[in-house]
Amino acid sequence: MKVSTQWLADYISLDNVKAEELAEQITRAGIEIDVIENRNKGVSNVVVGYVKSKEKHPDADKLNVCIVDAGQGEDLQIVCGAKNVDAGQKVPVALVGAVMPGGLEIKKAKLRGVASHGMICSAKELGLNEKLLPKEQQEGILVLPEDTQIGTPIEEVLGLDDQVLEFDLTPNRSDCLSMIGAAYEVSAILRRDVNLPNPEKDLVEITNFAKNHISVNIVDTDYCSHYAARYITGVKIAPSPLWMQNRLMAAGVRPINNIVDITNYVMLEYGQPLHAFDADRLANGHIEVRLAKEGETLVTLDGQERKLTPQMLVITDGVKPVALAGVMGGANSEVSENTVNILLESAKFDGGTVRRTSRQLGLRSEASLRFEKEVDPQSVIPALNRAAALIAKLAGGAVHQGIVESVNEQAKDRVIELSMDKLNAYLGTNLTTLEVKSIFARLHFKCAETTDRVIEVRVPTRRGDITQDVDLIEEIARLYGYDNIPTTAIEGPTTPGAYTKSQFLRREIRTLLTHGGWQEVISYSFTHPKQTETFTSLADGSRPVKLAMPMSEDRSVLRTSIIPQLIEIALYNINRKQEDLALFEIGSVFATDEEVLTKQPQEVPVLSLLLTGNRTEKQWNVTAEKVDFFDLKGALESVFQYLGLSNQITYEANAPAGYHPGRSASIYLHTAAGKQFIGTIGQLHPQLQQEYSINDTYVAELKLAPIYDHTDKHIVYRELPRFPAVERDIAVVVARDVEAGALMDTIREAAGEWLESVKVFDVYTGSKLGEDKKSIAIALVYRHKERTFTDEEITALHDKVVASLEQTFNAELRK
Repeated sequence: MKVSTQWLADYISLDNVKAEELAEQITRAGIEIDVIENRNKGVSNVVVGYVKSKEKHPDADKLNVCIVDAGQGEDLQIVCGAKNVDAGQKVPVALVGAVMPGGLEIKKAKLRGVASHGMICSAKELGLNEKLLPKEQQEGILVLPEDTQIGTPIEEVLGLDDQVLEFDLTPNRSDCLSMIGAAYEVSAILRRDVNLPNPEKDLVEITNFAKNHISVNIVDTDYCSHYAARYITGVKIAPSPLWMQNRLMAAGVRPINNIVDITNYVMLEYGQPLHAFDADRLANGHIEVRLAKEGETLVTLDGQERKLTPQMLVITDGVKPVALAGVMGGANSEVSENTVNILLESAKFDGGTVRRTSRQLGLRSEASLRFEKEVDPQSVIPALNRAAALIAKLAGGAVHQGIVESVNEQAKDRVIELSMDKLNAYLGTNLTTLEVKSIFARLHFKCAETTDRVIEVRVPTRRGDITQDVDLIEEIARLYGYDNIPTTAIEGPTTPGAYTKSQFLRREIRTLLTHGGWQEVISYSFTHPKQTETFTSLADGSRPVKLAMPMSEDRSVLRTSIIPQLIEIALYNINRKQEDLALFEIGSVFATDEEVLTKQPQEVPVLSLLLTGNRTEKQWNVTAEKVDFFDLKGALESVFQYLGLSNQITYEANAPAGYHPGRSASIYLHTAAGKQFIGTIGQLHPQLQQEYSINDTYVAELKLAPIYDHTDKHIVYRELPRFPAVERDIAVVVARDVEAGALMDTIREAAGEWLESVKVFDVYTGSKLGEDKKSIAIALVYRHKERTFTDEEITALHDKVVASLEQTFNAELRK
């Protein structure tokens, strides 16, 4: 909200208060002032002049020689090249010695041999924002109203001697989306009286009753609690007065014509949006407020045809929609240069309905901004009367007697009880009842002491953000001054902050990997639809989630796997000669089963890894070694071991989409509930590597939720072993399709708790064994926690392991 200090001074005295000081005090009271804009961009010594005559330049077809009375005692000869300059105009004249925006100094000059003593200025040359000017003033010199006084400094005429404060409002402070709301706020801060307009006093009505010409009906009462209208006849469409145009431009609103400008002016003044309909273009002067019907359309004032849905509230004339309630009017009822009779609207629409309509159509307006945040319901009639009085004064309209309205709910002030003990306990102060009452008086809140140390406060409807006693305490705190509140010790129970289990484990995994030489990356959650087709998602759902308003096609869906992004990051680095990469990302993937979302899609936290390049660099005594599948598997196993899950993880050969058919596996977590699939590990498919033009690359992606659920957050440390271990090696011949992991699982089950570790250290295949056979050599380490094993115990335990292998896999000890 842009607040002109010149306009604000109409309601409250700003004597002896500089804009910078005022901004500082408002910020300290809780509303941050982002910018203090000086409307004068550097103009000095520019006055109003009267063009007495205009003649063609003798030596230049595009130049004119003008004689101008600028109130300096003698006429000035000025050469001007503007097409629209003419005799009889009032114009801005930069005198010799004037300084313009950007530091340009006006000097005496000769143009094609003719002396020129000054410059007739355009709006742009005066530093005005051309986008906010009426269309007829955007080109050529600026033509001023005929009644402008000659010799008056241009700063006074155009309101350039003004400073604008930009309020950075939080959503709850919709009361300050108006000049009057800002005046109330400044009044409370400066402790000065507020002088508000009195539209009822200024309004003159003719005896003809408005209800004889217009009628109002609210059909869907849940979405509009109050609709009021006035009937005004005989208006003359023309530019609004310059003072009003100046104030609108200071607020960032472009002037259009007197009727539209008045509705915008009153909206900025009261915070209550208004709309003027051409009454003669409404069927029988009737207004009906209802939800739109399926298939209805409306061409809005911006010239766009809008397709309406039954969730949108519209204003109709009983036959056709003529406006989107609270958002924008329709072109079929807009005020034009031929308009004579007006139906002036002021209403209280449901903020949620306006917000949905605005968002669905992608149509934002100053009106919708205010309705979304809920306007003051008690401003409907005062704003309507204020606008009607201004139309009568500035557009020559005759205001017909009476307001035609439909009211479903009367707005009432909210009454809240405030305990002085609670107030002082919350703030750590010792404020008295009198001090608190004086602060509420500054806010224009009526209050009375009902019982001992309890105050009953009547909160006006303009402050819809105050609903309970803690809101009143906040008001007291900010106006008493945060700097004045003493520092006191915190009392009451406190809860120390801590990470959740998932947060803690996520940080542990990140730390473990980074310490192991892995580089963490962060990629977009948005991706191209094609990137969701290669790898199977770990999220439940068969479809990617489409964005309603994507930035581009490349970012139009939520990712179903992080691996494609890791490949892109790897390619980016490889193309810049960084070829040895170990990357990981902890993030989320998404999926849904619905074509059109009606519920939250699945969001699954995952850990994704990518490994490519060399394990070691080439040196004089060491050759470079490329990474392989087992480097990546080892990294995962180090994570599982750290989390205490090593004995619960198994790998099974698999060939999912995007992976090498002979070098990939599914990862399973074994729990009391059974075997659960948690992810995939493997080399990228050769065809995919060729498509991306990259060397052998290994990737893995794991669900993190099961890992979080089955990991003990508290790391348990084992004491160093006190008794010696016994090592035994075994080599068994089995069928080629038997997996080493299955052998190891059988060994663990047979050996029980005394088996400390089991590892495969050799695999042999050869003609001596047969084409369908292989030999697997396994190292076993046994250790008793409380004593040393005897040879007999080890022999019996080891024989049990061998027998289990022979029985389960038909294994033979290799001789």
